[in-house]
Amino acid sequence: MSDRLSIDPARHSAELLNLVREKTPLVQCITNKVVTNVTANTLLALGAAPAMVDIRGESGIFAGIASGLLVNLGTPTEEQRDAAREAVPAANAAGTPWVLDPVAVGSLPVRTALAHELLVLRPTVIRGNASEIMALAGAGAGGRGVDASDSTDSAADAAAHLAAAHGSVVAVSGPVDLITDGRRIARIANGDPLLTLVTGGGCALGAVTAASLAVADDPFAGAVAATLVYTVAAELAATDPGGVGSVGPGTFAPRFLDALAQLTTEQVVERARVRVSNVEVSGVAGDVAGIHGDAALVRS
Repeated sequence: MSDRLSIDPARHSAELLNLVREKTPLVQCITNKVVTNVTANTLLALGAAPAMVDIRGESGIFAGIASGLLVNLGTPTEEQRDAAREAVPAANAAGTPWVLDPVAVGSLPVRTALAHELLVLRPTVIRGNASEIMALAGAGAGGRGVDASDSTDSAADAAAHLAAAHGSVVAVSGPVDLITDGRRIARIANGDPLLTLVTGGGCALGAVTAASLAVADDPFAGAVAATLVYTVAAELAATDPGGVGSVGPGTFAPRFLDALAQLTTEQVVERARVRVSNVEVSGVAGDVAGIHGDAALVRS
């Protein structure tokens, strides 16, 4: 899987999109109340099945039968915090891949403490913006609430540190998305700024990542595929096919669901702007000091 990803990441990602549609993975979402409906509809458009099971006494049971799990810390009520503590160990015991989305960590104490508690349980993928990833790695204080104040490149070292320390894939969202498992790095230059102007633009990507992990043999490939598919769909949704008028946030949101549902493997391959390469990580006493790749950005 990894060799194929390095040779043709766009086509491999398109194949994983087909697998999601064929297998309809069941994705358990412990996510914030602001984006619940958006997340569920995004999973349905992708071809997955959403399950918003996020209460004590049920979340652990369900994590054992789900195909993938998302833990999003956007509105971490006491009930959801307990549900996450129940679901994650059950997911690990069952071999269910899970995604940690540390929304607004660093700047807010309750979610920051919970994120570090869950981090010890080795998420399959950690997905956040640059400021969140840096804060989780102890390299920053977080952004302005849910908004990033750092670039993906500035978070590269922090992402590599998290990946190496916890055996996770780390996905950093931004104008150019960065994904690394500490050995490989991908940069994806697809997407559209309108994603940042609609509720759930980033949070729903965590659920899509969980769905992709459910059908991927390689978590790094699964994370790359999720981000590429998601951002290509965003580009298509932001494009006015008639050339008349403009696409704003109000029209973008439903158009995005349509674009995701109608996305073809050919569109993924043709529009992809992605690079995947091996990385050199240098460090002292286990601390990552630098990360860089050696491949040029290409349209596959």
